[in-house]
Amino acid sequence: MGALFHLAGAKMIPMNWSPRALARSIDRPESRRLPRRLVQLYAGLVLYGITLGMLVRSELGVTPWDVLHQGLARQLGVSIGTVVVALSLVLLLLWIPLRERPGIGTISNAVVVGIVLDATLLVLPPVEAMPLRVLLVLAGVLLNAVATAAYIGVHLGPGPRDGLMTGLVRRTGGSVRLVRTSIEATVVLLGWLLGGTVGLGTVLYALAIGPLVQVLLPRLSVRLHR
Repeated sequence: MGALFHLAGAKMIPMNWSPRALARSIDRPESRRLPRRLVQLYAGLVLYGITLGMLVRSELGVTPWDVLHQGLARQLGVSIGTVVVALSLVLLLLWIPLRERPGIGTISNAVVVGIVLDATLLVLPPVEAMPLRVLLVLAGVLLNAVATAAYIGVHLGPGPRDGLMTGLVRRTGGSVRLVRTSIEATVVLLGWLLGGTVGLGTVLYALAIGPLVQVLLPRLSVRLHR
């Protein structure tokens, strides 16, 4: 192997380290805050999966990527969570030519969100009353923003879909707004053609998630340096 990996910051510690150098590495703020970062990471990912389930149960529209997930699930006859996990792993393969580097948060995102989404749909029954469906959408979007800020704020690696966007931005030179809009418009169109649900929830999510995360991210970001 030739090197040891330092989990907290994806740093590499040479094999010829000295005890003093290792002590300094362990005493770094990012190392000492790793337990808190891991708790926040997995809490955020679990909450993210739950909110996706809430939007699905509202039947008023899902997130742009979930329009595609839902459409593929209906065409393939599998659960939406299975599609989320499978597509996440496919997207990670696309990171290779884009030279994106995954972290523990990336791999966790690829697996945890889909599993929690399916579990949420198992315990959360379909909702008939329109006021409750609207409430599911509103709560789902708001809590999804909290979850997004929580897992991004620990700096342990972007999600597979976020990494695709940042990789394309770097490789093409396009703006974040243009690349993200192009990706999400494409997945919504493909998902809708495959039978995914586009509605109030989709529009609200697209308009609100950015501003909400912008407000919440500073409050949930873990400071890694003194």
